[in-house]
Amino acid sequence: MKRMIFAAAILSLTATPTLAQGKYSADSQAKSWNLLGEEKARFEGVAIDALCVLTGDCPADCGAGLRQMGILRNDDGAFLLANKNTQPAFTGATVDLAPYCGQAVEIDGLLVGDKDVTPGLGDGRLLQIQTVRLLGEEKPKKANLWTKDWAKRNPDVGGKGPWFRRDPKVTAEIEANGRLGLGAEADQKFIEENF
Repeated sequence: MKRMIFAAAILSLTATPTLAQGKYSADSQAKSWNLLGEEKARFEGVAIDALCVLTGDCPADCGAGLRQMGILRNDDGAFLLANKNTQPAFTGATVDLAPYCGQAVEIDGLLVGDKDVTPGLGDGRLLQIQTVRLLGEEKPKKANLWTKDWAKRNPDVGGKGPWFRRDPKVTAEIEANGRLGLGAEADQKFIEENF
């Protein structure tokens, strides 16, 4: 998991790439995010959780939104891990895909990454979902539910600013391990040396 998060961060910090055109780009309405190896992609597949694909453990509800989701693409059987929705932070797309568990959907978004930067992910790319449409429905839905879902799960968290500055799990982790994850002493030393 840490490798995936690190790879996603690297993807977002690399030099501005050119938008590639691929097999799934023709009908895509996705907007560019200028990420490494970015390619517009619109295709059909089945919304499914990653543990089901990797281990065969396939609950009917895809883990009730607690498992990383992805799309099993219809035309080639490739599993694409849904790393991101349309929101600026890399909050993932599980909350956007979980309601479609086991159902046929059309996805429009971006494939991002590079085999050398994100090895072990098939062709080395992750899926950034911008819209999802249940086959048979006319209009796609924008993939942007994460922060709304977070607010529902954390109704007692007050204050201003982005969710991650107020999230109880994040603040507890910082309190226990410091902002750098190395403890309060390492944080203090870093501040003294760099600010």
